[in-house]
Amino acid sequence: MKTLLQRVSRSTVSIEGETVGSIGRGLLVLVGVAAGDNEEDINYLLSKILNLRIFPDAEGRFDRSVLEIKGELLLVSQFTLLADTKKGRRPGFSEAASPTEAKRLFDLFTKKAEASGLKVAGGRFQAYMAVSLVNDGPVTIMLDSRQKS
Repeated sequence: MKTLLQRVSRSTVSIEGETVGSIGRGLLVLVGVAAGDNEEDINYLLSKILNLRIFPDAEGRFDRSVLEIKGELLLVSQFTLLADTKKGRRPGFSEAASPTEAKRLFDLFTKKAEASGLKVAGGRFQAYMAVSLVNDGPVTIMLDSRQKS
């Protein structure tokens, strides 16, 4: 499972011109579910996401987590994080989980994120979405559950 975190001052996701999710200060989290991912991958990534110290303290240093600032999360499923671009010019997605399994795990990811007590918003699985954000910093970080130690 891969996630791309973007620290934002605000972010929205729209489908056919209708805003379906929006947040203020917090993290836009793009989530790619790979074949073979499971609940352990979700637990690892959510712990990282919620506790990663990437928000500034009073001196401007990365020293506070999204939990500490009581930030918000916007979760967007994005299978293109699993793109394989080694060959040719068209990305391959053979590493991505099946849509049925990806939806199941993304829904579980969302449910577990909601248990953090933070405001959690999201898009719609397999919908064509327009994501808007004001990147704060900018701060953008990739996390991959297969690279855990």
